[in-house]
Amino acid sequence: MMLDGTEDEDKFLAAGIAGLQQNSFYMHRALDSNNLRDALKYSAQMLSELRTSKLSPHKYYELYMRAFDQLRKLEMFFEEETRRGCSIIDLYELVQHAGNILPRLYLLCTVGSVYIKSKEAPAKDVLKDLVEMCRGIQHPVRGLFLRSYLSQVSRDKLPDIGSEYEGDADTVADAVEFVIQNFTEMNKLWVRMQHQGPAREKEKREKERSELRDLVGKNLHVLSQIEGVDLDMYKDVVLPRVLEQVVNCKDELAQFYLMDCIIQVFPDEYHLQTLDVLLGAYPQLQASELACFFPFVDIKTILSQLMERLSNYAASSAEVLPEFLQVEAFSKLSNAIGKSYFLIRMLLKRKVYFFTSFSCVFPMIQCLMLLSLCSWIVVIEAQPDMPTVGVVTLYSSLLTFTLHVHPDRLDYADQVLGACVKKLSGKGKIEDNRATKQIVALLSAPLEKYNDIMIALKLSNYPRIMEYLDIPTTKVMATVIIQSIMKNGTRISTSEKVEALFELLKGLIKDSDGIPNNELDEDDFKEEQNSVSRLIQMLYNDDPEEMFKIIDTVRKHILAGGPKRLPFTVPPLVFSSLKLVRQLQGQEENPFGDDASTTPKKIFQLLNQTIETLSGVLAPELALQLYLQCAEAANDCDLEPVAYEFFTQAYILYEEEISDSRAQITAIHLIIGTLQRMHVFGVENRDTLTHKATGYSAKLLKKPDQCRAVYACSHLFWVDDHDNMKDGERVLLCLKRALRIANAAQQMANAARGSTGSVMLFIEILNKYLYFFEKGNLQITVAAIQGLIELIMNEMQSDSTTPDPAADAFLASTMRYIEFQKQKGGTVGEKYEAIKVSHAG
Repeated sequence: MMLDGTEDEDKFLAAGIAGLQQNSFYMHRALDSNNLRDALKYSAQMLSELRTSKLSPHKYYELYMRAFDQLRKLEMFFEEETRRGCSIIDLYELVQHAGNILPRLYLLCTVGSVYIKSKEAPAKDVLKDLVEMCRGIQHPVRGLFLRSYLSQVSRDKLPDIGSEYEGDADTVADAVEFVIQNFTEMNKLWVRMQHQGPAREKEKREKERSELRDLVGKNLHVLSQIEGVDLDMYKDVVLPRVLEQVVNCKDELAQFYLMDCIIQVFPDEYHLQTLDVLLGAYPQLQASELACFFPFVDIKTILSQLMERLSNYAASSAEVLPEFLQVEAFSKLSNAIGKSYFLIRMLLKRKVYFFTSFSCVFPMIQCLMLLSLCSWIVVIEAQPDMPTVGVVTLYSSLLTFTLHVHPDRLDYADQVLGACVKKLSGKGKIEDNRATKQIVALLSAPLEKYNDIMIALKLSNYPRIMEYLDIPTTKVMATVIIQSIMKNGTRISTSEKVEALFELLKGLIKDSDGIPNNELDEDDFKEEQNSVSRLIQMLYNDDPEEMFKIIDTVRKHILAGGPKRLPFTVPPLVFSSLKLVRQLQGQEENPFGDDASTTPKKIFQLLNQTIETLSGVLAPELALQLYLQCAEAANDCDLEPVAYEFFTQAYILYEEEISDSRAQITAIHLIIGTLQRMHVFGVENRDTLTHKATGYSAKLLKKPDQCRAVYACSHLFWVDDHDNMKDGERVLLCLKRALRIANAAQQMANAARGSTGSVMLFIEILNKYLYFFEKGNLQITVAAIQGLIELIMNEMQSDSTTPDPAADAFLASTMRYIEFQKQKGGTVGEKYEAIKVSHAG
């Protein structure tokens, strides 16, 4: 009887190891002196330590491995003895005189290994004798480790094809028989473990059994490694015998593990060719009347693994796909469903009154339903609360299988999705994390197979599946879809496809009910919206009419997305629209007529309405930038009223919404830069806009900012390549006004800090003077430039001026430029010759 105390168990293990080491010492001394009888005596005493029942399987394994190491050395001694003339037959009989059966059988297996290697008897006879005699140990743990040892010492001595042990009397069939027989006995011992001990320790025993499962499973691995086991032998002998044992053992843990072993260790082509046999065993797992008292085997996981293996096999090469068609894989699945469905219906109809529920049969029903590719999927009314994670797991595996085997049959894939929708009907949003992960895998399968979201959109049940995802997982799936589009460069070129796509992506483009925006992680939110922005820029069609429909469809969705998303989604839509405007601009004049639905003017109207939404969501700076972008595009289309309206909206935003001083500085320079490039305005409109810009510049908060904005406005009155936009007098007025503001800034600095500050503003204005002087503005004279240079030099030499290395370097660079222009000669040299260069000393 096993003890629960870990300390007691450690003591028993220590005592066992001590006894084993002591006897192994005497055994080695006997081996060194070639004393066979003492060697056998002490080896038997050493192995007697394995007779203990006081250790858990984990501790027993530690003791077993120490004994195993000693047995390998003993086996080498036996080989030496046979080479020295000792009869292996006598040795084989001698070890059977050991007093206790467990040491006797370990010694017998050890000598039997040498016996087979000597080839003095057919391997099959020795193997048969060993596997039969090992039945003498019926204690589950001791018996499992004994047979594991037998399997270990014999695995390289099986009469396999190409093996030295193959002969007339020894065939592959003998090797298979030995392994299967040993496997069968080991499985019986393993299953029997569950009945050892009190019922209250059942959970503990199941854990211990789980730790020992590999001892049993290794037999199946040995079977799979036998070269002579071809498809015919596997189909006729191996699989039926193994499945017979699996089904008859009536044990949930054993059936689940062994079915998994079968799927994992044998080749894919074997599974494909024996699919009907394999599937036929599934309904029989834990399906007896007595089994109704116990849980069913987790068939969904086993089926998922089988379908995953077959899916990977189908995906490995196009050459294997005909095999799937040849064996009629789907037909066999349907036949298996029919047989299994009949069995389940019979179980449901039995009047077993001691059932309080039929929950034990539903995992099997669930699996059968998931296998069906037909519209007649069984509806189980007796248990509406079927586990969701199992349902979706199997559908995911089945869909992957379907896509790999029949990639050209989208109707098959849609049937699988439809069956999943039907099963999930009425469950609402799924919140089980395991189930939602499986739904993501289910929905990702078509994307991974076809690398094209357009194919997935052809599946009518695809969006219906997404409706069952909770909000976070909906976002995850939407991100997966967008990443697929980006990775594969998928072209989405019609408004209908865009509409369908955005319905799938609504988790990212629309505020979710029940989740306040302030609860969203900012970094995650920005990443999500940036991905949507990149997607919008990929939507394109060469046909202007269809492209306008796409823009209108996107606009409808993003405007309904909530104010927080607009700063991310509106800009890419605006730039896509402006791209369409450029496309129309490059075509023949008004190719669609005045009543066409797609003209630059109509696009600008749509843009005006779209950008207006940003002004109300605390993004006036962004809205202003977009208005100016549209104004410039309207300028290129010679649409003066449209361009003027965009500027008007930008000015309104500046006056009413932008109050931050830094934002005002950025905005006014954007306005000036854009207005400078405009050529579409008549005199009146241009004067109005430039007057406003100059006024805004002079009203900035800080004097240096006023100064820089005002001298920037001078460029509004002198535009190259446009003679009607050159007003030298107003340029000079701007520069003089900038000088006055710079002087006022120095006076304010002197009054506040006792120093006039830097002369940087004067040097910047000097450079503007030189720019317009060089451009031919006759109002900018040499005298004005010379006077400004002298003013700067005087200020720099003043004691009240704050030293500024940057200003010194800038002035020096400016002086070098004047000298350089003088040296050019010609007209430019003559113009600059009269300017006297001074250097700060």
